[in-house]
Amino acid sequence: MTKFIDLTIKFRWAIAILIPLLTIALSSQLKHLEFDGSYRIWFAEDSQSIIDYDHFRARFGNDDAISIIFHDENGVMNPKALAVVQRLTDKLWETKYIARVDSLTNYQYVHASEQDPDDILIENFIEEIDTLTPEQLKEKEHIALQEDMLVNKIISADGKTTMIVGRLTPKVGETKGAKIVLNSIVEKYVEDESKISGYTFHLAGGPVLTTAFATLGQHDMTTFTPIIILIVMTLLWFIFRRPSGMLLSIAVVIFTFLIVLSIQVLLGYKLNNFTANMPVFVIAIGIADAMHLYWIYLIGRRKGLDNYEAIHYSVKKNFLPIFLTSVTTAVGFASLGISAIIPIKTLGIATANAALLAFVLTILYVPALLSIINPKIKEKELKKVKERKSHFAQDYARFIIKHDVKIIVASVIIFGAIGLGLTKVKVDSNTVRYFTKDVAFRQTATFIEAQLTGPMAYEIVLDSKVKDGIKAPEFMKEVEKFSAEYKAKYPDIRHMSSLVDVVKKFSEVMTGVKEIPHSQELIAQYLLLYSLSLPQGMEINDKMDVDEQFLRLSAAVNIVDTSLDLEMIKWAEDWWEKTPYTAKINGQTVMFAHMQHDVTNTLIQSIVLAISVVSIMMFFIFKSIRMVPLFVIPNILPIVLVVGVMGWLGMTVDIGVAISGAIIIGVAVDDTIHFLVKYKEARQKGYNFQDSLTYIMQYAGSAIIFTTIILSISFTIFSFSQFVPNVNFGIVTAIALVIAVVVDLIMLPAVLSRYDGKDKSFLTNNK
Repeated sequence: MTKFIDLTIKFRWAIAILIPLLTIALSSQLKHLEFDGSYRIWFAEDSQSIIDYDHFRARFGNDDAISIIFHDENGVMNPKALAVVQRLTDKLWETKYIARVDSLTNYQYVHASEQDPDDILIENFIEEIDTLTPEQLKEKEHIALQEDMLVNKIISADGKTTMIVGRLTPKVGETKGAKIVLNSIVEKYVEDESKISGYTFHLAGGPVLTTAFATLGQHDMTTFTPIIILIVMTLLWFIFRRPSGMLLSIAVVIFTFLIVLSIQVLLGYKLNNFTANMPVFVIAIGIADAMHLYWIYLIGRRKGLDNYEAIHYSVKKNFLPIFLTSVTTAVGFASLGISAIIPIKTLGIATANAALLAFVLTILYVPALLSIINPKIKEKELKKVKERKSHFAQDYARFIIKHDVKIIVASVIIFGAIGLGLTKVKVDSNTVRYFTKDVAFRQTATFIEAQLTGPMAYEIVLDSKVKDGIKAPEFMKEVEKFSAEYKAKYPDIRHMSSLVDVVKKFSEVMTGVKEIPHSQELIAQYLLLYSLSLPQGMEINDKMDVDEQFLRLSAAVNIVDTSLDLEMIKWAEDWWEKTPYTAKINGQTVMFAHMQHDVTNTLIQSIVLAISVVSIMMFFIFKSIRMVPLFVIPNILPIVLVVGVMGWLGMTVDIGVAISGAIIIGVAVDDTIHFLVKYKEARQKGYNFQDSLTYIMQYAGSAIIFTTIILSISFTIFSFSQFVPNVNFGIVTAIALVIAVVVDLIMLPAVLSRYDGKDKSFLTNNK
């Protein structure tokens, strides 16, 4: 170790120059940095959800769309509102990336000819708006509100809200930036229409969601990173009261996240809503290493050591604990690499590498710079600081020993009561709830649900088992029966549509009875007639496959907990299992609902993996099996307590909370390591238990408290995000880290007082 430190000092100028130059060189790659807000980033390419969804789109075309919704309190069946619908319909038809437009005006209305009742007409529902009289508009409204294919889909049941839907081309998802471009184009349309009509428009659909993901992710990165750097610099100045302590610590983390981010770009990765937060994570976790190194350096100088001696003193005392804390932090983040949720996986691996890189830069750059700048020490000021810290440390040790039993009993009671909340925890991965209530995407979804229909969608693919099987009367009657029972069982199913509606409409026009014909040939004739009468672009090939074996049944669903989503999905598939047919539920809503399992698995598996690996490391370091529970308990408790509180408060666990578990262990374990390493040092020096606690507080306690303050404030900044998983992650992690430091500095020493409060320590004598 001495030789390594001597070499660092010898080549200090090379280190001081090369590390910034390397960072600058790599940072040139950041000009190629891209952000991906697509739904596909959440799933691996071999994910069954993606495979099923791609099969669905190959069979029926793209289900993604961009929708424009507006409300007229006097009803939308008036010349002004209909003119708006018509203009927007025409504009969307002419817009790149849009394959089809459905609206109130171009709805293909099936009806009998007034001149010849035997002649069936299929035509745009509303044309030549300016020529329609109030009576005709009233009649149009009456007809619209009787149409199953319109009500609670294109027009609300009260006739006051309507939606124009632009279906996207199949290849739009493969075109870089297409959805964001399309969203901006449609935003301009509604902005212009708002000026003309005075209506307030709402946008929904895939392009809006993609834009929301991208916009919020970029905002969080560009806003929170500089804010946290400024906060950390302020706190470091307050703690050290000298520029060197502030600048050295902050330089290490800035170099670290710039290098790691640049390497991510070189490897072809794009930023997403989680990896965009990596700079903040690196600042939070990397600052502790530099702080501990600088803190002990100052203590060495206070003892009268010269600059080089203090560097040797600090590196020797800190190398093992900061190496261990870096490795355990890396393990915590790396455990997220097992997650099936790709943004979590990439964040975990990238930040794990950052934790290790931060250690390397700390152990090289900080000593090199200290040997160059040689901070000056005022003896009078340092003497006071030293005496005050020593006095506090002694009081702390006496307090723990005096109240150890009370602390343990109180901890067990409090932690036990809070921990019971784990039984009440629910998991939710609803995409709408990823955004705070002031985000336009969520406001639109809420508006649609309140005024029109369900903003979420299930795409139910029904297999009739034979070619041309969807036209069999018995099959269609099963579809009709299922739809009725599904809506009756779950009121959150707001609307269901398929070719069955078309067949029943033809039957109503031809016979006066809205029912499914008993003849397969007649059903085939109805569908053929309907298909041949539709204008180009309005075909029915998105409702069935080419062999007419599979039928697409679309359900508009309210915003519900993913647990209910999964229940409704299973109920539907189980219902069809009792028939000669089968059903497979698909669509983006379903994909994200199934992510709930991945969220739960990420939380549980990453915590188990992280704590297992770290515990094994601690066993080999301390050479005592009795130390493992002392190490595990302080780092599991913060997670148990925070999630328990969420259970009691009725809060749901989402992907933000899922990643927090492993990260809390990875970061909070640092305090435990610093505590136990200093405890071991004190015992090896022959100190009794009280003097050992005094030693810990004097050489590690203050740094532990200050790093926790910095970490907690840094993560709390996420509470200002509009991306709810970030909010939940920040709050949960910040609270857990505060709990962790209380456990490490109060409960852990109290347990040690009963467990090892004798002059002879098992740390040095027992294996």
